[in-house]
Amino acid sequence: MNPVATETPLPPEPLCASDDIAERGRAFVWDVLEYGRPARAFVLRFDGALRGYLNRCVHVPTEMDWQEGEFLDMDKRWILCSIHGAAYEPEDGRCVGGPCGRGRLTPVRVAEEAGQVYWYPSRDIRPVPFDEAPVPDRPLTGS
Repeated sequence: MNPVATETPLPPEPLCASDDIAERGRAFVWDVLEYGRPARAFVLRFDGALRGYLNRCVHVPTEMDWQEGEFLDMDKRWILCSIHGAAYEPEDGRCVGGPCGRGRLTPVRVAEEAGQVYWYPSRDIRPVPFDEAPVPDRPLTGS
């Protein structure tokens, strides 16, 4: 019999004050690690609810905001990729137009409590360990 390892969930990470995220306004953007590689995530408020996603278009894996934290189209109805115009439903991240096909943004669990916004790390999306030395991409050679 093979024992299945259970992973202890990581505690929520504080992001910002709830008041820092206005309805259909500028998103809060932060650094994460997805599968150990650097990535960015964002949280915005849409129809009163917080929505969190990786800042990466399904069509081309690039950051989507046209300016830091600006993700919504001019009508503030869709999350829009600034590169090729892929449009996503803010409620669930599914593609609604453009070159993203049937894709969906990668969700990041977020919540607010007592005036504070938090995000919940997962098995695949983790906090950046600021207190650790960076790992080089390739071995260093010496003389």
